[in-house]
Amino acid sequence: MMELDGVPVGPDELAALALANYGHFTSMRIDNHRVRGLSLHLDRLVQDCQTVFGADLDTQKVRDLVHRAVGGGTGSFVVRITIFDPALEIGHPGAAAKPRVLVTTRPAAARPLAALRLHSVRYCRDMPTVKHVGLFGPLRHRRDAQLGGLDDVLFTDTDSFVSEGATWNIGFFDGDRVIWPDADCLAGVTMKLLKRTHERTITQPVRLAAIRDMHAAFATNAAIGVRAISAIDDIVTASDHPVIQLLRKEYLDIPGEPL
Repeated sequence: MMELDGVPVGPDELAALALANYGHFTSMRIDNHRVRGLSLHLDRLVQDCQTVFGADLDTQKVRDLVHRAVGGGTGSFVVRITIFDPALEIGHPGAAAKPRVLVTTRPAAARPLAALRLHSVRYCRDMPTVKHVGLFGPLRHRRDAQLGGLDDVLFTDTDSFVSEGATWNIGFFDGDRVIWPDADCLAGVTMKLLKRTHERTITQPVRLAAIRDMHAAFATNAAIGVRAISAIDDIVTASDHPVIQLLRKEYLDIPGEPL
């Protein structure tokens, strides 16, 4: 399903998104009309709309459009809300913007998913704190990892400090605490919720080489929840560590906010 401001969208309206590729989005999992961290997703859209377009965003309108897209059906969906201006021209991106709301839905995958095997690469997304639609770099590196027989990619900076995955955050367990990398990255909603929920949590720089001393590693985002990581390059991590089950339970115990 794909609607622009509540109306089925056609190719003409999507041309700017396909050709100029300028906008931002958030993706969230809806379970029986409830969303964990809904207010955080809406806050992200408001902040990014100011950053990307210099415009305000009506969050009640967004909620209404998502509710319309999901309809009366029960079950679980992944909903992506993309904010872009169909009138934006690639030669005149400085024109006054009138961003609109594109809502797309797809069935949610069953959880938990199989553990990830990762390849690390030095890379930093443009404007890493904004969830924008510029995904060429992350998807290119994900593609390279998969062509090499792995599942996904982990980004590091030029000094080999870990930042994030292509479309997810990464966390580690050192045997005592959950550690989130202190780095230029997108602060995901799932990560923010786990930071609030899990008592022994810190944020600090994590070098790639230091992963050898970690007891476990995991990926998080709204679609996958908490997903185990079994290998990073030649480093094997414990995908069945009890802390991963604990974090999954803590996350799933967070009550969803109604649409």
